Amino acid sequence: MNATVAPVEERSLLGIGLVLLAYLMFTGIDSSAKWLGLAGLPVMQIVFARYAIHLGIVSAVYLPTRRMDLLRSGNFKFEVLRAAALLGSSLCNLTAVRFLPLTITGSILFTMPLIVCALSVPLLGEQVGWRRWTAIAVGFIGILIIVRPGTEAFHPAAILSLAGAFFSALYFLLTRRLAGVDSAATQQFYGAVMATAVLAPFALADWHWPTRPVDWLAFVGIGLAGYVGHQLTTVAHRLAPATVLAPFAYLQIIYLTAASWLIFAQPPDVWLYVGAPIVIGSGLYIWLRERLLSRAAVEPVG
Repeated sequence: MNATVAPVEERSLLGIGLVLLAYLMFTGIDSSAKWLGLAGLPVMQIVFARYAIHLGIVSAVYLPTRRMDLLRSGNFKFEVLRAAALLGSSLCNLTAVRFLPLTITGSILFTMPLIVCALSVPLLGEQVGWRRWTAIAVGFIGILIIVRPGTEAFHPAAILSLAGAFFSALYFLLTRRLAGVDSAATQQFYGAVMATAVLAPFALADWHWPTRPVDWLAFVGIGLAGYVGHQLTTVAHRLAPATVLAPFAYLQIIYLTAASWLIFAQPPDVWLYVGAPIVIGSGLYIWLRERLLSRAAVEPVG
């Protein structure tokens, strides 16, 4: 193991605090992307800016001291897969926010714990009982209530948002697998450098500079928020298990609602109030069920 990699610790309260700050940063990413999209910047350029600025910060902070250690990975395959999942999530979600309110994309993203539970069967070999499968199905019914397919209110971007939730689930599973294997800096570097390299040809072919000061603020802020948010997330997963951190993701709806209402004048509609609690309740049930099963598995035999 790389000597610069901090070990996995059990400091759950600090991990929870860091992940709550991370979700505030992620709300900043979505808000900046939506703002830049409304300002006329192409999607590929927005996502490229998010990662190129992120890469510049990581390189400036860590390369002078860590040099080649920054590139050394204890599991390069997982680093590549994690970076690909992060890029997929960003492309899907930052495209969706151009067309949908932040409250809608955020609520769809809350299917991530449901998807994590479903993916744990093929990826981690875990067994999921009928209760959790039922909770997964109920959660997706909540999403159908929010997006209302087949009605005039439905927008195809909701499918992109759901794909983003799938990639986010993969990203968080792989982040946990890399905890204690690679440093937060190494994970940040690979996530940023891969996305920057892949997106550069598409973004530079149709480049538009921001024009107003507030657009420049969003342009730089999207990369800064990405760096800070993912740094906090990586450290949080080293300090607390994913099962402990997962429920606090739902508090992001407060950040998203405030940003959607105050910045973009898009308050939530009545169907969000119906569907979002169903999605959140399903996710919390899965979390509670996993906690109970985990506790039962470690209880001593009398």
